[in-house]
Amino acid sequence: MTLRGNSGFTLLEVMLALAIMATVILTLLSSVNYHLGIVSAERDTAALTVIARNRMTELVQQGALQQKGEGTLAPSHPELTWRSELLPTQLPTLQKLVFRLGRTGDKQEVTLVYYLLK
Repeated sequence: MTLRGNSGFTLLEVMLALAIMATVILTLLSSVNYHLGIVSAERDTAALTVIARNRMTELVQQGALQQKGEGTLAPSHPELTWRSELLPTQLPTLQKLVFRLGRTGDKQEVTLVYYLLK
């Protein structure tokens, strides 16, 4: 007569191990998805910032600044609209340029502030 030893896992132990692994995997996937969303949002913000700086520089170099201005970036980017505003500062030789670039689809906007000599 031989005795049976504990040479394997019980069904309860296997189920518990699978539940723990599933929880860890779901947490990991959720974390990766969250961080991919952050990276995507930062990429969009960086792209909008580069486009805004480009348009703002064009306006400054062309001397086309007004007290208040607005427009679109059509035909290359018809979904983007810009607004600019020249404001006085405490120093009489400086002006503050506030430039806003927004996307109409998702309401995302970047704001740049630039100081100009009169």
